[in-house]
Order: sequence, then C-alpha cells, then structure tokens
Amino acid sequence: MENLSRFLDKVSSFLANRKGLLPLVGLTLILLNFILQFLLKGWLVESNLFLHLGLIIAIIGFMLAWAL
Repeated sequence: MENLSRFLDKVSSFLANRKGLLPLVGLTLILLNFILQFLLKGWLVESNLFLHLGLIIAIIGFMLAWAL
C-alpha cells in the first residue's frame, strides 16, 4: 500500500507540471484511430479502440488538469 501511495505522489507531481500532456496523448490517439480507419482492416479498426482510449484519456487529463 505504501508503494502505491509513493507512485501516486510521483505521478501527481509529474502531471502537475505538465497539465496538457494527457489531453495531447488522448488527441493523438484519436487522430491515430482516424488514420488507421483508412489503412487497416480488422477488429482494431472496427472496435475504434484508439478512439475510445483517447477520449477517456483526454477527459481524465482535463479533469486532472483542472484539479491540479
């Protein structure tokens, strides 16, 4: 449990200085999903995995940036 606490402290300190990092990563994943729609076929494209992951990461990033 102590390791988890130290890990969360380090992540919080890292993200406090880089508030726009998670939204940028999320937007990059959304753009990657858009590009892959034209290049690949299969479950990865059909499920829009990167779209959903990017959206979740971007929303979490905006909420963390607002809170920190």
